[in-house]
Amino acid sequence: MARVTPVERTTDVDTARQLKDAYDTLRKEIAKVIVGQDKIVEQLLISLLARGHCLLVGVPGLAKTLLIRTLAQVLDLSFNRIQFTPDLMPSDITGTEIIEENTSTGGKTFKFIQGPVFANIVLADEINRTPPKTQAALLEAMQEHRVTAGGKTYTLQEPFFVLATQNPIEQEGTYPLPEAQLDRFMFNLWLDYPSQNEEVQIVKTTTSQATATLNHVLSGAEISAYQDLVRKVPVADNVIEFAVRLATRTRPKTDDAPKFIRDWLSWGAGPRASQYMILGAKTRAIISGKHTPDIDDVRVMAAPVLRHRIVPNFNAEADGVSTIDIVDRLVKETT
Repeated sequence: MARVTPVERTTDVDTARQLKDAYDTLRKEIAKVIVGQDKIVEQLLISLLARGHCLLVGVPGLAKTLLIRTLAQVLDLSFNRIQFTPDLMPSDITGTEIIEENTSTGGKTFKFIQGPVFANIVLADEINRTPPKTQAALLEAMQEHRVTAGGKTYTLQEPFFVLATQNPIEQEGTYPLPEAQLDRFMFNLWLDYPSQNEEVQIVKTTTSQATATLNHVLSGAEISAYQDLVRKVPVADNVIEFAVRLATRTRPKTDDAPKFIRDWLSWGAGPRASQYMILGAKTRAIISGKHTPDIDDVRVMAAPVLRHRIVPNFNAEADGVSTIDIVDRLVKETT
């Protein structure tokens, strides 16, 4: 399959059309390896194009690592995996300084050795298994796109995309991410079990000698250009107002909060939720062939953006209500 490369661009409309073609090609390439998970793949690509980061939650064996590695391959980007453990130190992520001797002069100088965070796509595997100090080292890099060591600042290469995973089953010996750190992630994506037909296809493809040949679709420079395009997409005022209304209605102390929000939530989402819903809606519109997002695009973005930004209380737990139940009801009742 031919590589999708932007040609001479005359207008943003032409660039948007090229992005949609590139997105369609990406989906086909990823489908060579990943069976199903169409919604997750779409949301991962939306997050990447919106300059966000993703937190993936799923039980072992759902191909989280394979999905991320495949994404890096088809995008022609550098990829590093960090296995988070209780003894992991911040310098194991960002890098460390070593003393290097100059053989000609005999002098000694400090040399910075880059850590695994210096890659386009970084997989933080089981991020909740390492102490908060080490978690914070990665989250600082996510926010600032740079690393400071020995008084010097090192800029990370763009595009920079972090995907962190969590196992929802084994919670012993873990360090849950605080709400302020969870807020750094654009999306919280829940991977579900495949359907029976999908699992049959998975078993067929993974137990044979056949291997898929993946083609590079986009380079880092091309992705950065498309990320700039997303920011240019116009949005109607009523769409922005709807996103802001969704976010503000999650806050139990506001006048506009519904009764079930006041009953079930301790804290709601901050302004970053509104920003990410709009950025996600912009991206979804472009890859769907539209020039501007509508309220339906915001509705689709609400669940992955809000589910890790609201804090249920004991009443919600007692009533057997999950965060996604609360978000779904809020989206349905917000006009």
